[in-house]
Amino acid sequence: MAVIPQKKRKTRDELLAADFKNFLYAVWKFLGLPSPTPIQYEIADWLQFGPKRKMIGAFRGEGKSWITSAYVLWVLRYKDRNHKFEIVSASKSRADDFTTFTKRLIADMPELKCLKPKNDQRDSMVSFDVNGCKPAHAPSVKSVGIFGQLTGSRADELIADDIEVAQNSATQDSREKLEKATQEFEAIIVPGGKITYLGTPQSEESVYNKLPSKGYAIRIWPARVPKPAAVGKYNGQIAPSILALVEQGKSGLPTDPTRFTDEDLIEREMSYGRAGFLLQFMLDTSLADAERYPLKTSDLIIMNLLPDKGPIAVSYGSSPELQLKDLPNVGFSGDRYYRPMFVDKEWSPYEGTMMFIDPSGRGKDETGYAIVKQLHGYLFITAAGGFKGGYDDTTLMQLALVAREHKVNYIQIEPNFGDGMFLKIFTPVLKAVHPCTCEDAKRAVAQKEKRIIDTLEPVMNRHRLIMCRSVIEEDLKVVESEVRYSLLYQLTHITKERGALKHDDRLDALAGAVAYWVDSMAKDEKESQEAYKDAQLEAALQQFMEHAIGGVKNGPNWLKTQGI
Repeated sequence: MAVIPQKKRKTRDELLAADFKNFLYAVWKFLGLPSPTPIQYEIADWLQFGPKRKMIGAFRGEGKSWITSAYVLWVLRYKDRNHKFEIVSASKSRADDFTTFTKRLIADMPELKCLKPKNDQRDSMVSFDVNGCKPAHAPSVKSVGIFGQLTGSRADELIADDIEVAQNSATQDSREKLEKATQEFEAIIVPGGKITYLGTPQSEESVYNKLPSKGYAIRIWPARVPKPAAVGKYNGQIAPSILALVEQGKSGLPTDPTRFTDEDLIEREMSYGRAGFLLQFMLDTSLADAERYPLKTSDLIIMNLLPDKGPIAVSYGSSPELQLKDLPNVGFSGDRYYRPMFVDKEWSPYEGTMMFIDPSGRGKDETGYAIVKQLHGYLFITAAGGFKGGYDDTTLMQLALVAREHKVNYIQIEPNFGDGMFLKIFTPVLKAVHPCTCEDAKRAVAQKEKRIIDTLEPVMNRHRLIMCRSVIEEDLKVVESEVRYSLLYQLTHITKERGALKHDDRLDALAGAVAYWVDSMAKDEKESQEAYKDAQLEAALQQFMEHAIGGVKNGPNWLKTQGI
């Protein structure tokens, strides 16, 4: 009777070395985490078997950075001790976090302690060697910020870990700067090396969108199963497992329900706003069409304004020589700022100055305000902004001081929250600082996003909204810290979808101020200018009659004294 040899059972180390997914499971268990989810295993497969130029597009919180840290250690432990990794992130501190987590696993996980650097090897939080690697100029693992010292580095594999964040992708100029920095990646990688992007888009014009044209394969895992009609927006990049769920009729369901339930995703959508959720959880960067984002900075007229008077006529232009290239654009590609083509030399006092305030209640959002002045059918935005806070004394005093600085003679307050409470507590503060009429606006009943667009779009399309350059300069300071509080970001990114923006207080205040003047916009600006000039001519003739010719009551007629 023949003896059938039994297959030798693999050891734990052999199992961990055979497949990165096995090692990922071991790391998760060591960290006390639940077993990796199906999507996390798919990401692990894409890291192990994907092409040399690839991207992992996964929603926020899916753990793509942790998975990749485990991948780095798997390669160094079981595949090649001489492999060199460079980790590039949006900031140096973010890249260092990746390296720190990796070093911590080496120090604590039994299977990885053999990688701990020897005394004569590099061993810092920004770069380190692993035990067993040959001496080399490049460390085993190095971390650097995207705008740090990339030149001179060399690596077998580069991990671009969330290089795009809100702060470095808010404007067209910053996106171009970011894309230029990524061009250095090819110089870092040795021949035959790999580049892997991990990312969640922060802008509809994300730098990640240009990767396919550079030869990168992108695989996307959104938080919800897309609708069949939306699949085309992903340009064939959606993960096969997600496509299978679409075909099974599971659109709208969470793709990773063990990590993010339907209730959790609903809460996140409310928190991020519709547009933010589409970007950071659905990874949908499609612009769809021009009507989706109807408000554009290129429809504004930008110029320096005086506090007490404005030009009686202004003409819009959009030729290249009128473009204000020194102002960063927070809109989409092709959007611009333009100075006026013509400004009348004659300036006249504004016909009215109003301030609109959109209170934040207890300070959850911002208290937004906008000051808009009117002259001859044109609207002039001389100030706009917001204060963190709601009913607190500091916010109330700041608003009153702004009203005094700009000589506001009428204030309206959005009454939809607090049932007029803000008006009651603001009135005494305003009276002490800058007495003027202050009332609640009419209660808005239409959907907010549609109301804002329907108010601003016609005025902007007719180029009758003029913004002071200083308003943009102040707003760009907000872009540097928290772009979603920026008025210009809100203006260019609002859509008619409910909850499109997480923060819209400044834009809502501007729309309220413009709405107040809408009735006066019915006047044709040319008729208004002609009426003004006719009035000036009549006044000049009257003055001539009184002082040069003289009236019956003012003495002898000058013509008669001349024998005429």
